[in-house]
Amino acid sequence: MDATDLDYRARTRSGCIPPELVSRLLERGHVDVVELQAGRGEWFCALAWARLLGEQGRQADALEVLAPYLATGWWTAVVAAAELLEAWGRIDEAIEITRVRMKAGHPMALEFYTRLLARHGRAEEAFTLLRPHIGELSLAVALVDVAAAAGRNEEAAALLAARTEHRCSDFPWCCRGLDRDTAIGLLATIRERQGRTDEAIALLRTGSTTLLKNREQLAALLARHGRLDEFRAAAATDDSGYAVQQLARFLEERGDVEGSIAAYQQADGPLAHNPNSAFELAQLLARHGRGNEAIDVMRVQADARNGDDWILHTLSDLCLDQGRPEDGLAHLDALAAARGGEEEWDLYWIRLPLIAARDGVDEAIAQARSHPEGATSYAAPHIAELLAGAGRTEEAVAVLEQHASANSHDLAGYLIDLGRVEDALATLQRRTPRPPELSDGPWHDDPPF
Repeated sequence: MDATDLDYRARTRSGCIPPELVSRLLERGHVDVVELQAGRGEWFCALAWARLLGEQGRQADALEVLAPYLATGWWTAVVAAAELLEAWGRIDEAIEITRVRMKAGHPMALEFYTRLLARHGRAEEAFTLLRPHIGELSLAVALVDVAAAAGRNEEAAALLAARTEHRCSDFPWCCRGLDRDTAIGLLATIRERQGRTDEAIALLRTGSTTLLKNREQLAALLARHGRLDEFRAAAATDDSGYAVQQLARFLEERGDVEGSIAAYQQADGPLAHNPNSAFELAQLLARHGRGNEAIDVMRVQADARNGDDWILHTLSDLCLDQGRPEDGLAHLDALAAARGGEEEWDLYWIRLPLIAARDGVDEAIAQARSHPEGATSYAAPHIAELLAGAGRTEEAVAVLEQHASANSHDLAGYLIDLGRVEDALATLQRRTPRPPELSDGPWHDDPPF
């Protein structure tokens, strides 16, 4: 095995059995296949099999499964093994295998190692290791989290306060690590933890008014402390829509559904300009049995943003849920007419479940196939989904087999459902050439870079 190859296949889900299909194999009773493939370089099979063995009390066998992957030095395998050992209560072993990688200089090992230490009574040691790295974003976040268990909140706060004094002179190149506004957010986290809520709020309000993360943190803080008037004021001036969403969620959890709806509908609020807030309002209405109102909300957005596919998806799904497929189709038909009757596949396929609900699966498939792009590789999964949903899995497979390389995961999933496991594996394990690695050579200012 090779760590680079393992990492490439795991990241791209190419030339391997992806985790969702490993789960499918197990659900269909093909445990023996997962066990066999675990020993043949299939990482997601190895991970699933090791977890199963651990659940059966066969910890030594589980570690033996992971051993060849660990031997490559691949960080993902190290993390998986450490997490299993920790879950089994074998803390010293989990710490040791992580420490080895940290000493070898792995860039992600220090954060994992120190968090592991802190979870198991060694927070002081973790804090000491992290302290010199306050300027690195992920490690600064870890240091703030570890500081509480180490009893060193004030020391962490002092380190962060020093960072808040810095102002970038060459944005964005100056602070590629921990910038001033992020340091303010972390310092506010510590102050809230210490019970100094007013100070935390003041800090977040003095940070950059354009930094979404700090505005989100402020909204969440106000929600946690029930400071409703300030929360409403923050929502009224937040054009990102996040504070409105947090306020609405807070009110809904308190049982004030009407207040939650009103938060989205406030005059001149973000709903008028932010389709994400409209989506949240529609979902809120649907959750409380007001699906027809939800449809009306999304129809307004669909009219205002002619052709935004995610809005049309949401509107269509709501129409399906409310048993109103004809209304969804009417809107899509009007959109197509406004475009001269032509509709590219990425919009056209939205109508297929609506047609199936109104006129039946065969009609939906016939219309899909009559579309100019109906025979393409990217149309095949949508047609196959209609067929499989109607219990016609063999036909779904036949459709996907015409474009097997482009739809290998969908095809393999249906093959597994049919019990054709060998065919599924052959489809998934076709190797394609890996693209060339980026050059490690010297930097150049002039092309070719």
